[in-house]
Amino acid sequence: MISSVEKSTDARNQIDQLIEAGNAELATRCLADLWRAEQGGAAASFVTTRFEKLRDRLPLARCRIAILRSFTVEPAVPLLRASAFCSGVDLAVHLGDFNAYSQEILDGRSSLYQFSPNVVLLAVRTADIAPELWDVYADQSAESVQRISQRVCASFEQWMRVFRQQTSASLIVHNLEQPIQPNLGVLDGQRSCAQTDVIRQINSELHRAASSYSGVYVLDYDALIARHGRLRWHDQRKWLMARMPVAADQLIHLSREWLRFLIPLTGRVAKALVVDLDNTLWGGVIGEDGMTGIKVGLDYPGAAYQALQRAMLDLTRKGILLAISSKNNPEDAIEALQNHPGMLLRPKDFAAIRISWNDKAQSLREIAQQLNIGTDSLAFLDDNPFEREQIRASLPEVAVIDLPDDPMQYAATLRDFPAFERLTLSSEDQQRGAMYADQKQRSQAEQGFQSKEDFYRFLQQEADISQVTPGTLARVAQLTQKTNQFNLTTRRYSEQEISQLANNRKCQVLSMRVRDRFGDHGLVGVTIVRDQDAVCEIDTFLLSCRVIGRTVETALLSYVAESAAARGRHKLIGRFIPTKKNAPAREFYSQHGFILDSQNGEGTLWTLDLRNRQIACPDWVKLTINRGGQN
Repeated sequence: MISSVEKSTDARNQIDQLIEAGNAELATRCLADLWRAEQGGAAASFVTTRFEKLRDRLPLARCRIAILRSFTVEPAVPLLRASAFCSGVDLAVHLGDFNAYSQEILDGRSSLYQFSPNVVLLAVRTADIAPELWDVYADQSAESVQRISQRVCASFEQWMRVFRQQTSASLIVHNLEQPIQPNLGVLDGQRSCAQTDVIRQINSELHRAASSYSGVYVLDYDALIARHGRLRWHDQRKWLMARMPVAADQLIHLSREWLRFLIPLTGRVAKALVVDLDNTLWGGVIGEDGMTGIKVGLDYPGAAYQALQRAMLDLTRKGILLAISSKNNPEDAIEALQNHPGMLLRPKDFAAIRISWNDKAQSLREIAQQLNIGTDSLAFLDDNPFEREQIRASLPEVAVIDLPDDPMQYAATLRDFPAFERLTLSSEDQQRGAMYADQKQRSQAEQGFQSKEDFYRFLQQEADISQVTPGTLARVAQLTQKTNQFNLTTRRYSEQEISQLANNRKCQVLSMRVRDRFGDHGLVGVTIVRDQDAVCEIDTFLLSCRVIGRTVETALLSYVAESAAARGRHKLIGRFIPTKKNAPAREFYSQHGFILDSQNGEGTLWTLDLRNRQIACPDWVKLTINRGGQN
């Protein structure tokens, strides 16, 4: 029998051979397999060094993160980088000096700002920022406690305010942890000024302060510790010897929690979950057990599958679509979905359904096409390891979720999957399911028209163009981060960067909302333009996949050209920067009368002479301009 050490050595040798042979794709898969099997320091070192050899051949999202801390976090950094690499993120990490977090934030010339981070993590322990509330709380008077609490809250608020003045980076702030035991034991719960209540109130104020700044988020460090056990989390000996309070076996949980924030910040999220049915959505096989024989309900073992369905419903509240890919008889499966009393999910909850005996990779391609998203926006959930490996081999860009053997852990596994994390929610996210239901009606109606123009007129499309506002800021930033297909430059912007652009008198950040006779598409278009002398340059021009090809993109461009001419600009220029996904936008400028100006390895530059040519808005699109807040 081959030992685990020999298997690990063989896996490492195979990865090195694949890298040497230039097979980056398979090497990446094997590195991810190795990391799933061995999540420790030695594996992290191997994974990161091998990914560094592959980085130029992989479509990785680059992210610069600075970690400011009051305790030693160095052993967690390789774990974070390995996890990030396996999630498609290449992290450059700057570690602030030990316990120098305040100086680094407040000094605009510090190494923090010289590093130019995209994300900053502020990890401060309660014992370090408020030692009086930690070890010697029993010695404090009520007045002293109030004074200390006000000092701590004021410090956090000052750091957030100065940070936001200095940089557009995102800030993730650890909240304060509770002690393992209150200083006064059970008496603490009987007092009006309890130690635990005071820390809880500080955390509440921390949330309030963070919510008043764009791009500032709170990591619930106290809940993370509680989830994994306060007694297990701490290592007092290591704290006294090396100022490292977190036990070695808990560092992986800390790095995973950091990653749950980094994934949405870098746009490596999944837009849809594709799920199997038999022994995944319910227990048993519908074709063999029948509807009355499958397990899903309040009692064991059906409760495990009902809990998974509850977790899936919660995903839809975050704007994540659900789909089915199952090898089954469609009639049996649909009957169970419609009529089984223990089922929380019904057919209407799924934006796409593929129930047949076809290959699942093909089903996933069809689902992505129907939802008008890339296969790299799909996550796949299936109890069968063979099916999971088939998808990894056929569609390596799909996020495959490994389910444990115990179905009771299915729901927790789904909830822990970082690609489903979101830091903000737009109204479009919350209504996405209804929007896709409307889209089905549009597709069916389109089949009854012989010409596209007749169909467009039938739609009665209305497009509203507005300057970005505080209420639309999150959605505009989200579109720049997530839109790939109709995106001419694919430049990514955070909320705070969009806010800065909107406040620049030489820039305009415009959003477009579209609705038609079937419903409201929501905010689906964004353009960012910059004025320079007689030239207006289109920095960003993008459209959500929901409305591609409906000519509303022409309506948006027509306003961009008209308003640029009205501001005295003679030329409108725009770049097309090709990616693997934005082919639908390749001919956009040429189709609208732009002249090719130049071409290089980065892309093409196009010019429209505004003195001789304007762009007409399609007569079947009713265009409304909201001029409130105009720069």
